[in-house]
Order: sequence, then structure tokens, then C-alpha cells
Amino acid sequence: MSIIEKNTTLIKSISKQLGFDYCGISKAEFLESEAPKLTDWLKNNRHGKMAYMENHFDKRLNPTLLVEGSKSVVSLLYNYYPEKEIDFKDDFKISKYAYGYDYHDIIKDKLKIFFELIYEKIGKVEGRYFVDSAPVMDKVWAKKAGLGWIGKNSNLINKKNGSFFFIAELILDLELLPDIAIKDYCGTCTRCLDACPTDAIIEPYIVDGSKCISYLTIELKDEIPEVFIGKMEKWVFGCDICQDVCPWNRFSKPTSEAKFNPIKELIQFNKTDWQEISETAFKSILQKSPIKRTKIDGLKRNMKFVDLK
Repeated sequence: MSIIEKNTTLIKSISKQLGFDYCGISKAEFLESEAPKLTDWLKNNRHGKMAYMENHFDKRLNPTLLVEGSKSVVSLLYNYYPEKEIDFKDDFKISKYAYGYDYHDIIKDKLKIFFELIYEKIGKVEGRYFVDSAPVMDKVWAKKAGLGWIGKNSNLINKKNGSFFFIAELILDLELLPDIAIKDYCGTCTRCLDACPTDAIIEPYIVDGSKCISYLTIELKDEIPEVFIGKMEKWVFGCDICQDVCPWNRFSKPTSEAKFNPIKELIQFNKTDWQEISETAFKSILQKSPIKRTKIDGLKRNMKFVDLK
């Protein structure tokens, strides 16, 4: 076995050791086919008020600008599908990824250990790790690494376990064996397009982020445009509609990470509890939750808006 094969096997072994569900590798290189797509998406203002999407355009397409001399991108998937879904009935809804603790903290801790184990077993390797925190096209890299295909709803879909995954990556100056991309299995299905209440999926594989409920309830800091009144379907933080209707998510399995399962207070919350939540309760209950991103004022804005008729 060559040193490259040995190191590749070791990297994938460490990923399993740390609880990642899937690990794939691709060569660190300029994403030539993605450049015109990203240019067009930005030009048509599909990013809405997410100005950061316009920043670091070159770095977003070229990992060697993020890590000088990088040779490999290691893509990692971590399942967050809960053991049991919260029954919201007619109450406010939150996305499954926000049921538990903030994934940034949990996965970054794992990635830090990942690097420590690489140093211990391979030696000094230059690189950086990311989880939704840098100009990295994570879904594209995961696709190149053979971990799934990018569906018509723009989510990465894994043939064995669906799309309820967090995506992370290591960019390393270590040469590894790249994996092979798989084909698209969406076929003629249009369930995600048909189900989106705000018509954010404007055509297969193209999502207008400025119309997405997740954007409207999390990223947008201004008032939600009146055109979306009556279309939010009670979502106050994120949205799972296009994933819930995807046939591939019938293969979703419960996460092995207990911290991604629902915070107990959220299971018991009803609509009145949400509406009357105090600043103190917000900070106490949601201090480790992704929901803290909206701050209490943003959450109350969302609740008020989704109740408009």
C-alpha cells in the first residue's frame, strides 16, 4: 500500500472514529464549472440581503486560496435527523437542525480533534477546517467527493440516508486518493418544487434564496416582505418542507449524537409559550441552540409575521 493510500485509509478511519457518517475526498482545485453558476446566481440577486455571499468570490471557488499548497478537500457528513420529531400541531415550527445544540460548536470540536489525530498519526499537515463558516461551497465539494448529488431543492442528497446532514470539510496540503462523484437520482420528481409555499425553487436546481423561508426567518434582518403573508406555514426558524417531501428522506435514520435531539423544553412548548417567552427564558433555554442567532426580537418578528392572514 502506498503512502497516499495509507493516509487516505487513515483519514476515513478517523472520520468514523469521530462519529461522522460519511467521508469523501476530492482534489483541491478551481471549481471551473461552478464559476458561471455562482456569477449568474449573484447577478440575479438570488442571495437577497446575504451580502457575505458576494465576498471572497475567488476563494469560494478555489480552496488553494484558503489553504496555500492544498491538495485535498475532505468532505464530511454528520447526520442530525432526530430520534423523534417534535409534534408542532398548529403551533410554530422550527427546523429539525435547530431541535438540539448548535452544530457549529459540536462539529468544530470534532474537527479540532480530527486535526490533532492527523498530526499524531501522519505528522505536521497544513490545513484548515470548516463547518458552514467560510467561503467554501460545501455541497459542491461533497458532491465531487461522491457523498451524494445536489437535488432539485439544492440540498445534497445521499442515496442511503437522504439529506438531513451537516456538511464539514478539511482542506489539507496532503495528497489523498480522490473519490468518484455519483450520478443524479432525482429523476422526474418535482415534489420539492411543488411543495415550496414561497416558490423559492424557481426551477429545478436553482433556489432563489431571497424567497426561501429559512432565509426570511434567519438571514433577513429587515422586516419580512408583505408578499409572503400567508405563505410561511407557521415556520419561525428555518424550514424543512423541501426535505420532508423528498422521497429519499424515507431512508433517514436517527442521529447518533444525543445533543442533536430536541432540547426538552422545546418538546413541551406550545404556541403561547413561544409568544410569551421572556428574554431570560430565551437566553436560558436557547443559549446552546442555533435559534439564538435570531435573537429574541427576530424570533418575535417571525412569530408575529407567520400569524398574519
